[in-house]
Amino acid sequence: MFALVDCNSCYASCEQIFRPDLRNKPVVVLSNNDGCIIARSKEAKALGIPDLQTYFKVKHILERHQVAIFSSNFRLYGDISQRVMETLRHFSPNIEIYSIDEMFLELSGMNKDLSDYGRLMKKTLWQQIRMPVSVGIAPSKTLAKLANHAAKTIPKCEGVCLLDSPHKWQWLLRRVPATQVWGIGARIGRRLTDMSIHSAWDLSSSNPKTIRRRFSVCVERTIEELNGKPCLTLEECPPDKKQIYCTRSFGEKPTKITPLLQAISLYANRAAEKLRKQQHLVLSIHVFIHTSPHQPNYYSNSTVVKLPYPTDDSRIIAARAKYAIHSLYRPGYAYLKAGIGLVELVSKRYYQQDIFQRPQGQKADELMKTLDNINRRYGRGTAFIAGEGTKKRWSMRQQHSSPHYTTDWKQIPRVKTQ
Repeated sequence: MFALVDCNSCYASCEQIFRPDLRNKPVVVLSNNDGCIIARSKEAKALGIPDLQTYFKVKHILERHQVAIFSSNFRLYGDISQRVMETLRHFSPNIEIYSIDEMFLELSGMNKDLSDYGRLMKKTLWQQIRMPVSVGIAPSKTLAKLANHAAKTIPKCEGVCLLDSPHKWQWLLRRVPATQVWGIGARIGRRLTDMSIHSAWDLSSSNPKTIRRRFSVCVERTIEELNGKPCLTLEECPPDKKQIYCTRSFGEKPTKITPLLQAISLYANRAAEKLRKQQHLVLSIHVFIHTSPHQPNYYSNSTVVKLPYPTDDSRIIAARAKYAIHSLYRPGYAYLKAGIGLVELVSKRYYQQDIFQRPQGQKADELMKTLDNINRRYGRGTAFIAGEGTKKRWSMRQQHSSPHYTTDWKQIPRVKTQ
């Protein structure tokens, strides 16, 4: 048996944790640069506020309904997510962190009432973190996904849905469209419709071998999973990223090269942090800049730069990225976005050095380790590359940002008593 625990409206719920006055009230969270809506509380959804809608198009609706608006605060969301996952580890030794707000747990062999166990998970996360969650439990990961959807949408479930017998999941499959099934997107859904397969029940009743010939082995496994036969195991150790990108839109569109050099230095340092975290080295980087495609005289350019040797040194990566910006920059344009990608990665643990190639020195390793330790202890950005600058007028627009309640000593909530 598998359980899928999913945070309800994760980003909006994170904002409500430290703002109890906003519980049971409409809340929305905006994307980077306050561009569009990426998270809505259930009260905001009830108002008909669309997801992924551009902010300025619905600003008047949000103001009319007094909706609480927040800029994205990913440091807060990441920390709350980590607390949720650490709490859930106490409920099963075998877990898979599927996303920032979802975790699979294997419950096989547990001599417990699984409905009560699911309610205990839900209650514990609310008591300890104030995070509302939904819990779906079923014999396969695909069915657990559907059970979680039922836990969210069927009031009678009260946030916990257990599919432990065929008649239960068959009842649900008849009421769910095929495109609602995990792994069945719109493109595959259109092809299934041409085969008169409309519901999840139709898909589960189809011939797996025929579906495999028409689609792939993945869709065949989905059919087996819908019939309660687990084909997908837990990924307890998520695979390393094959590429790492860091890119942002500018709050104020720069026309000079200096802000672009500062921004690419920052992005290079952030990407290098992620690179060191998964213990990899990079051989090549991809650097790009472009203006707004909605403005006249659109300009976009990019280049791939080979590094002198495999490295995770922020200084080397930033220096080569700045060199690339000099070749890409053209005066007379207002730039909307710049970014860097680490595109050719090798494992630091198993990489075989070339006797004719200069390796990264031990002093560089120690310096990067010290840099990461300082920022981990005192907060990201405490120590940084000088090329980033100190006055970042080009940084993202975040007019509705909440405090970093859990990651910044200066912004810890204060409790006043009378």
